[in-house]
Amino acid sequence: MKYTQLGRTGLKVSRLVLGTMNFGPQTDEADSHTIMDAALGAGINFFDTANAYGWGNNKGRTEEIIGSWFAQGGGRRDKVVLGTKGYANMAGDGEPPWPNHDKLSALNIRRSVEASLRRLGTDHIDVYQFHHVDRSTPFEEIWQAVDVLVRQGKILYAGSSNFAGWHIARANETARRLGSYGLVSEQCLYNLAERRAEMEVIPSAQEYGLGVIPWSPLHGGLLGGALRKEREGSGAGRTASGRASDELAKPEVRARVQAYEDLLGKHGLEPGEAALAWLLTRPGVTGPIVGPRTADQLASALRAVELELSEEVLAGLDEIFPGPGASPEAFAW
Repeated sequence: MKYTQLGRTGLKVSRLVLGTMNFGPQTDEADSHTIMDAALGAGINFFDTANAYGWGNNKGRTEEIIGSWFAQGGGRRDKVVLGTKGYANMAGDGEPPWPNHDKLSALNIRRSVEASLRRLGTDHIDVYQFHHVDRSTPFEEIWQAVDVLVRQGKILYAGSSNFAGWHIARANETARRLGSYGLVSEQCLYNLAERRAEMEVIPSAQEYGLGVIPWSPLHGGLLGGALRKEREGSGAGRTASGRASDELAKPEVRARVQAYEDLLGKHGLEPGEAALAWLLTRPGVTGPIVGPRTADQLASALRAVELELSEEVLAGLDEIFPGPGASPEAFAW
């Protein structure tokens, strides 16, 4: 496994981030433990989760599965850089949301952190991430709450997810004014087929020293060999996420995906592995989040770390999936 610094921090993290969103809804506890064992054994030390994972009436279940894995001992917790998130209302399906039980008020940040610590069975969270921007809470209040939790030793760093570039700037300028450390990472939607983060989010992250952690690196399965699997009858077209299925229904997208698979086939490359390897070449990227449902899927993702894409392949990928460029040049006539 290869490692890098998380943004401007001294924290060393693996170039792949283990995403756990499938633990509970898609993968049972025993298999989730097997995947985490395999990930740690392969050198992945950055695990990502969220308080809402488990979904519906089982929100929090994913954190509980991670907590039961930590409880097995063997130095698991000490080896893992643990990231979780807060923002979502934790009411189950059909339950009315209760005031102050969501978003990023100081009250809910404190409540959410305490609840995550209990489910995870740990005394601290290494990277506590805001799962969404809260437009109704000033960053002054957010950093006051974060600084209290840092002083208490309950969180070490703060990160963001799904922030716009100007949110990153405002958050860290406010932190600078208050003497807080500010955001150290941003999780954003970023992959070959969805490169809008290159316009403002990634430049903002680089300017303020945030590590970029792409989520959905295969764009819901679109970049994982979907058309080949469809032809082979493995059901990729039926099992892909809603976003990927909607995209494949568009003739122009289908043509690009076919060109992508043809290019990689010409060079003997697996689509999913190549899509991850491409992200590892991108400026500012710490590592993509991979969310395996099985140990085999994890093994495939691990091969991407050692995969070096040739200049010819990189140029071909840019031609098929051109990026928008940074702002304001991206808007030039």
